[in-house]
Amino acid sequence: MPPLALRNFIFCLTLAAACCVLAHPAQAGDAKSIKRFREAIVALAPTVDPAEAALVSEISHVTARRLQKQWRVVPPANFQNFLIHVGARERGFCFHWAHDIGAQLKKLPLKTLELHWAEAHANSRLEHNVVVVTARGQPLRSGYIIDGWRATGRLLWWPVLKDEYPWRNNEAETAWLQNRGPDPLKSLDEPVQHADSRNQTTRKSAERPLQRVTARKNGRDIRGHEAARA
Repeated sequence: MPPLALRNFIFCLTLAAACCVLAHPAQAGDAKSIKRFREAIVALAPTVDPAEAALVSEISHVTARRLQKQWRVVPPANFQNFLIHVGARERGFCFHWAHDIGAQLKKLPLKTLELHWAEAHANSRLEHNVVVVTARGQPLRSGYIIDGWRATGRLLWWPVLKDEYPWRNNEAETAWLQNRGPDPLKSLDEPVQHADSRNQTTRKSAERPLQRVTARKNGRDIRGHEAARA
């Protein structure tokens, strides 16, 4: 089998396997969005592989819907945040969405596309986090945001430059998405008490449980480091 044909065959198998693993189909109304997002990703550059674009679009939408159900998300997004604050929900902050959608996307064998972690108003009550997809080697501003938070599970995507947020690349999170570094938010995958999840209102504050564990192992104590508030 020619190399290109073999590669396309492998991507088709990967897409089929990913959809089976996610096991939560996108809603019927998402079909048009999935198609349009795939087309938009393909248009990022002549080098973009349509099979990769299809994978990114499909898995982004399907994962957002799965998380919507898994986290029992209640619209609007800020109300879900409120429910987390009062202990009625454990997940659903913007960085939860970015992390868990990104965790699925980073498993893909992408060659012509790249994933980035974008943040705006970091460590403030206005903080927002999303995943961004670009053509390989292109800057963050050239890509599309992948946002599950704002529409509480209905995936939003559009050009970075047309969004209202002043997006900046987060180097550590981007390294994780590109399989070049560890997960700064690894603590999100560990069981937490309701009080812990209520205090983790920004991406930085969610990193601190893992930082405290690392500090103890290194003989240091950073418990006096005040948690960020939002």
